[in-house]
Amino acid sequence: MLEGKQLILATKPFIKENRLKSWFYTLSTFAFLIAAFTGSYIAPNIWLKMLCSLLSGLLIVRSFIIYHDFLHHAILNKSKIASFLMTIYGIFVLAPVSIWKRSHDYHHQNNSKLFTSSIGSFPVVTKTKFYSMTKAEQREYLFIRHPLTILFGYLSMFVFGMCVRSFMSSPRRHFDSLIAIIVHVLIGVSLFIFGGWQAWFLTQFFPFFFSLAIGAYYFYAQHNFPGVEFSEKCDWHYENAALASSSFMKMSPIMQWFSGNIGFHHVHHLNARIPFYRLEEAMNSIPELQNAKVTTLKFKDIAACLRLKVWDQELKQMTGLK
Repeated sequence: MLEGKQLILATKPFIKENRLKSWFYTLSTFAFLIAAFTGSYIAPNIWLKMLCSLLSGLLIVRSFIIYHDFLHHAILNKSKIASFLMTIYGIFVLAPVSIWKRSHDYHHQNNSKLFTSSIGSFPVVTKTKFYSMTKAEQREYLFIRHPLTILFGYLSMFVFGMCVRSFMSSPRRHFDSLIAIIVHVLIGVSLFIFGGWQAWFLTQFFPFFFSLAIGAYYFYAQHNFPGVEFSEKCDWHYENAALASSSFMKMSPIMQWFSGNIGFHHVHHLNARIPFYRLEEAMNSIPELQNAKVTTLKFKDIAACLRLKVWDQELKQMTGLK
């Protein structure tokens, strides 16, 4: 059985990208996204507009994973053209490069560490710590982890968390966050003025609301699921955090495509340099990656993930508060 450094080394053959494939997936996804947005605005009837709006949301999810892979240097590394496209995309999708890369890199280096895992992720405290907090602190903690906060990830995580909060904390470092807000508002106002509320709703609001709710839930459930493990800093090991604290989210082939294989999250956390289109290949080739902790998008599994609130140090598991 491969463990530790040997297991990480076993993933190295899969970090090699196919540059042509990376460009094909990137450009085709962006082309589909532009076409879907265009269709939601100019399609000849409301049903086609709604279908295009739904597809726009799903394609934002896929394009976000491509953006996320680029910032991990998994695809199109050192390409100036790709860097320009991804910078524009990050502003467009309300996750500018400066805040997304900093917070997400921290998340990868501290995934599942108790007390330090909340940067770039959902906060987790022990049951003992929770009951020692003030009522205001408890309400804030539960609000951040609340299902409605995840559902409204468009506003809570992206508009406020990624953009407003980051800019207010460091205007110079996160000036692109302000640009993202301004661009987003200008697009919305333009759609409303020239196309009316329906054009705004179907071309901007719904695709962003839908996709960023999915994205927020993915990010939550991939590290908050029955069986997840959290560790004190002194007991933390990178490879164990990847395999024991990151889920394998089984999806239909359609959702797997739209999600850019992000369901193979334990593989991604073991080696973030593996391109999204090689994650399944890596899992199928390394037996140690095939005993992952599984969740799905079925209602019962979603409900089970959302019920988890605190880490019980005695039971060594995430639990609810009752």
